[in-house]
Amino acid sequence: MAANKQQGSYFGLFLVGLTVLCAGFAYFDSATGKALLVLGALGVIGSLFGYMGIKSLEGMTAMKPGSGGMKLVGAAVALLGWLLTLAGIHITDSAGGRIVFALLGIAVSLVGILYILPAAFNKNALWKGESASQRTGMTAAKTTMEHSR
Repeated sequence: MAANKQQGSYFGLFLVGLTVLCAGFAYFDSATGKALLVLGALGVIGSLFGYMGIKSLEGMTAMKPGSGGMKLVGAAVALLGWLLTLAGIHITDSAGGRIVFALLGIAVSLVGILYILPAAFNKNALWKGESASQRTGMTAAKTTMEHSR
């Protein structure tokens, strides 16, 4: 889940804070619930600030910058499938009709998730362009050393 110990610690704090925050919402009518709500919110906010503090420790991203148009289309198609499933509940009262809408919604979502999104992300993948040594400047250093011999 985490690339280093700091990220893991802040992720753990985030999960605990989110759990305590949910308990605070559930028992908001009592004084304990309000205290849990504040404590959970402090945990979540603290973990988010902690993440921002260690962001500089991360290495190079695995993707070259690219357009987000197809990524948005893939996410929209996945969302459309979910909305189609929800719409089926309101369109028909029969169980068979709802199953058909649910299966259509799942199929549309899977098209977005399994076909459109991977194609959009793989379009700018690092392995499709220059090699890792070229990105880091290792080739220039290696050729300089070879010419000096």
